[in-house]
Amino acid sequence: MSVPFLDLAQVNATFEPVLSSVLTQVARGNQLIRGSEVEAFEREYAHHVGTSLAVGVGNGFDALHLIFQAYLSLGRLRPGDEVLVPACTHMATILAVKQSGLRPVPVEPDIDSFLMDPSHAETQLTSKTKAIVFVHLYGQKAIDQRVLDLARKHNLLLIEDNAQAAGCGKPGERTGSLGDAAAHSFYPTKNLGALGDGGAVTTRDPELAQLVRALGNYGSVERDQFQWPGFNSRLDELQAAVLRVKLKRLDLDNERRQTLAARYLAEIKNPQVILPTVVRDHVWHLFVIRHEKRERFREALAAQGISTMVHYPVPPHRQLALADWSTSSLPITEEIHRTVISLPLNTALTDHQQEKIIRAVNQVQV
Repeated sequence: MSVPFLDLAQVNATFEPVLSSVLTQVARGNQLIRGSEVEAFEREYAHHVGTSLAVGVGNGFDALHLIFQAYLSLGRLRPGDEVLVPACTHMATILAVKQSGLRPVPVEPDIDSFLMDPSHAETQLTSKTKAIVFVHLYGQKAIDQRVLDLARKHNLLLIEDNAQAAGCGKPGERTGSLGDAAAHSFYPTKNLGALGDGGAVTTRDPELAQLVRALGNYGSVERDQFQWPGFNSRLDELQAAVLRVKLKRLDLDNERRQTLAARYLAEIKNPQVILPTVVRDHVWHLFVIRHEKRERFREALAAQGISTMVHYPVPPHRQLALADWSTSSLPITEEIHRTVISLPLNTALTDHQQEKIIRAVNQVQV
């Protein structure tokens, strides 16, 4: 028996026949863009997150990009302002800042939790620093009281990248409701995944929400009237309908992920494997271990039918797209990107499959 890293068809099959029914209903309707499904999802998702407002957009990158564009339009940010970002993250976080005409400044993570270290962030502050982005990486809450105090002390906009942590935290304390604004991704592999691209911005600021919505609609509030040079980034009705179905089960699905992660943490005993450290709420979008001999370890697991992935093999400052970061000294980030391995963890993973994974991980010595 081989164990795939993720079988999306199997995951989505657990939502049938409701999923097919709502897709058929929406497809037969006349409103496929900016209709009742999007409006309903925005209300339901804002309520689930714990904010007053949610705006559906095309994808997670656009969500973050539109937040920065809106703050620029409002005068809260100016071109060239510095934004602190995690050095250890997916490139999308950094590119959203860069493509807004702002200057991303990398901050080293804590090597055990993978999350941006607030003490490292404070050392990177300058008079040009106007915002800070915390990524709830792999599904773990990145914001605590130290972060809130840091943002307040230095009058920084606190932006959340919640692409990997939908539903993380207790009601009233969920990720996506902790900062000034938050970007969400509904890419199909996420804990709350659509059947294609999708994203959202959550906030309690009505002026920001209105501007994000307008900028995602070409800069228009009223048909054929364009107040800002905007973009085309809207959540469509089909994806909203899918997300409404899946949102109803998000808490239960996250509980299953937590159960699977707890078993990994309790039963993986290989001394060569470095397990992740849990410091706050975690919904385990990914279960990421570290190993000094990553490729040999992955090959040994593959020989036993265990599929793994690497998130992410090349750190942002070693990417050609960020050539201006190439001289950055970020040893913790490089160590993480050099050694991380993601084990299968998803709602379709069975107890029997997980048992096989654990047995293989414990047996492999390289």
